[in-house]
Amino acid sequence: MPKKPIASPPLARLRRLCLALPEAHEVEAWGEPTFRVRNKIFAMYAASETHHGSGRPSVWIKSTHLIQDMLIHEDAKRYFAPPYVGPKGWLGIRLDRRPSWKTVGELLRDAYLLTAPRRIAAKLAAR
Repeated sequence: MPKKPIASPPLARLRRLCLALPEAHEVEAWGEPTFRVRNKIFAMYAASETHHGSGRPSVWIKSTHLIQDMLIHEDAKRYFAPPYVGPKGWLGIRLDRRPSWKTVGELLRDAYLLTAPRRIAAKLAAR
């Protein structure tokens, strides 16, 4: 019987999704990996071991207040308003409960588009 592939840790999957976006790069800040375009943050990993993660791995994604409110009301066990940036509309996603990586990828893409200059964002549309 073939072995099931081992699920990659959330940070590895998150890193693959973020760094696949045009000109996206990773910078460590506040002891955590942040994902940026033109040095502007569109996502930040919060490890479970740090005060940012509060015991659960998560990702904080740039978003709008509308999307943040909608998703938190839809599934408050998975989505949350992160400290510091939540009041600005950022969305937190807990990564320890089998997240839909397709949804995470779509939200990361939206965050990237909110952050990237138009010329760079156009590269994503051209794909």
